[in-house]
Amino acid sequence: MEDVIWDCVIVGAGASGCAAARELSRTDGRYLVLEAADDVGCGTSKANSAIVHAGFDAHPGTLMARLNVEGNALFPGLAQELDFAFMPVGSLVVCTCEDQRPALEALLERGRSNGVPGLRVVEKDELRRMEPNVSDAATCALWAPTAGICDPFGLVIALFENARQNGVGFSFGSRVESVEREGGLWLVHAGGGVVRSRCVVNAAGVYADQIHNMVSPHRMVIVPRRGEYELLDTSAGSHVRHTVFTLPTKMGKGVLVTPTVHGNLLVGPTADDVDDREGTQTTAAGLGAVRCRSALGVRDIPFREVIASFSGLRAHRPEHDFAIGELPEAPGFVDCAGIESPGLTACPAIGRMVASEVLRALARMGRARGPRPDFQPRRRGYVNLNCISPEEWNELIARDPSYGNIVCRCCLVSEGQIREACRRGARSVDAVKRRTGATMGRCQGGFCCPRIMQIISQEHPDIPFAMVTKKGGASRYLAGNTKEVAPHG
Repeated sequence: MEDVIWDCVIVGAGASGCAAARELSRTDGRYLVLEAADDVGCGTSKANSAIVHAGFDAHPGTLMARLNVEGNALFPGLAQELDFAFMPVGSLVVCTCEDQRPALEALLERGRSNGVPGLRVVEKDELRRMEPNVSDAATCALWAPTAGICDPFGLVIALFENARQNGVGFSFGSRVESVEREGGLWLVHAGGGVVRSRCVVNAAGVYADQIHNMVSPHRMVIVPRRGEYELLDTSAGSHVRHTVFTLPTKMGKGVLVTPTVHGNLLVGPTADDVDDREGTQTTAAGLGAVRCRSALGVRDIPFREVIASFSGLRAHRPEHDFAIGELPEAPGFVDCAGIESPGLTACPAIGRMVASEVLRALARMGRARGPRPDFQPRRRGYVNLNCISPEEWNELIARDPSYGNIVCRCCLVSEGQIREACRRGARSVDAVKRRTGATMGRCQGGFCCPRIMQIISQEHPDIPFAMVTKKGGASRYLAGNTKEVAPHG
């Protein structure tokens, strides 16, 4: 990589970075994505609400508002092209007393100012028909039919695979240590090497301020904002039909209750500013707040069905807006920072905006890039045995009997699916999970994890069984072979 001069290096392979990579792959340039983790989507993109927001919450005139609405409109087509799960279930923002109605009406007007279609207030009787388990205290709600839910893992993996399919390079385990300007090029020090590029995109999530501050005297501040969640089993997945919010606050959109595309029920998040950029632990207080606040919008949530809890970090800027654009003081350096909610929704539009900034900078440098004549916009998704007919499954087994060998019983994932995930780049148990759903069920990998580890080792001869990790790096499951590490005596 050190001998190559790239047209653009993207720092960060989350939703925004991969969306930008895919958009740039439409042109005939040389593009590279650097990612610190072992896989794409390992930061904010993997631990969020998975909501495709309609766009009524962001303040009119902000980038956040414009790109939310644009991204929402792009989502159905993107899901079709890239074959990932998306369901336009709609959302409800619930009022629990008449005193809240003025705030709801203000939210309605804000959404209309942002150009959100189909918004209206539904009254109590209609609300209860739409959502039978809505809180007994609910008086009315804001209905947003264009809201939806998606598979955030599937989205980022789809963007990554399609960008790679169209010539974009990806380097994992490449944490950026410094960025400097030399001889009209950017030198990006990462993963023990140096990468030279005409342009740099800073899509580093909660670390984006650190990357920005390497090149600009105008300091950026990112505050990691932690959100905690509880995930309920698929037996609870039909408890609500739509995404149900309570009224938002200055800290965020509030605690929601939503179905997921995998059939679970998701409840959360909290919103707490923290100092630790890797502080994704859950807390008793946080999970208690999730249960307490969720009851304001939805009654009788069956928390006895909880199978997992987790938290994620949002990259919050005090200015509470996205920071996207080329820096005047750093030619060719494009920020894509402060991408918190609704960043997942906005990522298709963010990708377009970032790519436009990069291509404009390249043209100014005399390096204009034209359309890639062989650009392939479509990508084949992963087999989901829960979504195919018995006849289709039998055809799969006839071609490859390993599709009939079930490894993950909770989520109905076969050996064939796991092997395919490995052949398409998965090198850790979590990477397999994000592509197949294995380990995401009731037992959380207690039954299937050893077999998944074995398959990973078989598909990747450079990874011995004892060296298989949960999520790359030092996250090994095993200390070694018993006879080698156990004390003798």
